[in-house]
Amino acid sequence: QVQLVESGGGLVQPGGSLRLSCAASGVMLDRYAIGWFRQAPGKERERVSCISRSVGKTYYADSVKGRFTISRDTAKNTVYLQMNNLKLEDTAVYYCAADLTCTGVRTADYWGQGTQVTVSS
Repeated sequence: QVQLVESGGGLVQPGGSLRLSCAASGVMLDRYAIGWFRQAPGKERERVSCISRSVGKTYYADSVKGRFTISRDTAKNTVYLQMNNLKLEDTAVYYCAADLTCTGVRTADYWGQGTQVTVSS
């Protein structure tokens, strides 16, 4: 059984940092593309970042480029999203998802339950 579990969310002031984790069981994350998504109330789900399987090519939405970094720890079977210089508009529930490609991850079969990130002064 494949399970993805996000953690690391919380309340942070603008300009602060958080690191989200996506831990997997039942699947080796380096064999999948892992995407981070977010959804704020009343807004559509947005793909924030993705790391491809095997070679680990990374992709970022323009809104987070230069501030967020996605990485993978194969030994821990975990994918991270380091978020720096957080802005109010980064407030959302963040989800990770696993699929074969960073394109396909938008409609992935495997999703985590989400972790809330709130940026507020």
